[in-house]
Amino acid sequence: LWPWLLASSGLSALVQLVTLPFFPDSPSYLLIQKGNEEACRKAIRKLWGEGDHQAEIDDIMNEKAAMTSTKTLRVLELIKERSLRWQLYILMTVITTLQLCGINAIYFYSFEVFHTAKFEEYLIPYVSLGIGLCECLSSILCSTLIDRFGRKVLLWGGYTLMCSVLALLTMSLSLQHQFFWMHYFSVILIFLFVIFYGSGP
Repeated sequence: LWPWLLASSGLSALVQLVTLPFFPDSPSYLLIQKGNEEACRKAIRKLWGEGDHQAEIDDIMNEKAAMTSTKTLRVLELIKERSLRWQLYILMTVITTLQLCGINAIYFYSFEVFHTAKFEEYLIPYVSLGIGLCECLSSILCSTLIDRFGRKVLLWGGYTLMCSVLALLTMSLSLQHQFFWMHYFSVILIFLFVIFYGSGP
């Protein structure tokens, strides 16, 4: 079953490969990069139907004017630019915490935790599949939550809950030989961690 499951991801790539040539180019790309206003109008009509789309074209023209007046910075110039320093710090912090949050360790050791929890060998791949499904569903949920609460709340809340779950998971793994129910508690914590990761960071 696993080879078929892994191969199924190629199905979506094949659908994209076949249908992509029939999609119109981005109107902003056609107007800003190519400078082809007629192709831009044609793409807008194909995307949004017939009608007066002059307001959208004016927006793209304003964007083009703003881009031409903005200087493109190189990497060293970007680092030295004082006005962009805080944005750079925030971006580096978010990316670093995302890489070091522990999700890779959870995925790597979850099989061992499931094995210790006395799950049947044939069930463990399906439980692991459940973890991936939880991340997928929580990511979909995040797209609806971000409009309501904002990115900052989701980041703070997600990382706080993830830290709490990791602390509890460390404790439960240390005590799993003393209490039989700690194995199952660890499994629940792994699922919670993945849900908080998907819906937060």
